[in-house]
Amino acid sequence: MSTPPKTSLEKLPVTVITGFLGSGKTTLIRNLIQNPQGKRLAVVVNEFGDVGVDGEILKSCAIPDCPAENIMELANGCICCTVADDFIPTIEALMALEPRPDHILIETSGLALPKPLLKAFDWPDIRSRITVDGVIALADAEAVADGRFAPNVAAVDAQREADDSLDHETPLSEVFGDQVSCADIVLLTKPDLAGPEGVARARKIVLSEAPRALPVVEVAEGLVDARVILGLGAAAEDDIGNRPSHHDGADDHEHDDFESVVIEIPEQSDPAALAARIERLAKEQNILRVKGYAAVAGKPMRLLVQAVGARVRHQFDRPWHPGEARQGRMVVIAEHDDINEANIRAALVD
Repeated sequence: MSTPPKTSLEKLPVTVITGFLGSGKTTLIRNLIQNPQGKRLAVVVNEFGDVGVDGEILKSCAIPDCPAENIMELANGCICCTVADDFIPTIEALMALEPRPDHILIETSGLALPKPLLKAFDWPDIRSRITVDGVIALADAEAVADGRFAPNVAAVDAQREADDSLDHETPLSEVFGDQVSCADIVLLTKPDLAGPEGVARARKIVLSEAPRALPVVEVAEGLVDARVILGLGAAAEDDIGNRPSHHDGADDHEHDDFESVVIEIPEQSDPAALAARIERLAKEQNILRVKGYAAVAGKPMRLLVQAVGARVRHQFDRPWHPGEARQGRMVVIAEHDDINEANIRAALVD
């Protein structure tokens, strides 16, 4: 029996997909697009930086139930800070599509705080027509288990005993804590890299951050049944008070902790050599994320590069289009104090 079409009076469900840089958000959405369980999907991708990598990856996976025109990208800006100019028009454009989507997925940037985005759904123009079905937080099990994106409680407590005026929360741990606190379900990704003990340790850390009981599900390669994470009916926009944030009480939230630069790179002779330079860059300059494209000499396909810290992946994703400049571009993201464009350029280009 087919599902009856939605009427214009029904609220359109939206799922916010958050998670730290490289946690697997785009992979998850790509799999949801290809296995939508009968739902017609639309997607909003919010990138940190002005090179649209994730949006183009998703558009390349478009199918009839989620065609390319249903995938919209908002680059170089936080959507919760540009509600009137960017976010509302994008949501309204998706709602006006024919046929109307059954569900909208919003992929936040890896540095986004999800709670301010929830508050954006209180905007009068969409409040009566949209509901936040759920907030899905992805956490890299290996990284969390290693304590890279979560506070070390024992160390913080010990240091505060020595000097209770110190604030030992880092920007990374604050982002991680806010994403978990806002979530309705947490997906632990890359469990193969963490191993059983790492997954157990990551699960414990996630639950210690959660302000309430949360389901925590292991997910490998973004493979999860859509019925697990869509249709939660959380109405999160009405439950904001139960989703605490490090930034509660602040007039606004800051994005100055992180910065991105875009580096144009020449044609490469060896993808492995490029990956090695990116790995060395991450280790020497504390780079959080690198993503972008490169042209490889003698190859008609474009090289897609994705790096989380020193972990670098690369693959040929599509042919260069006729007339398209074979120009490589990399977005490099780090904490503000670690960004040195000259040194980054030297590492990637020289």
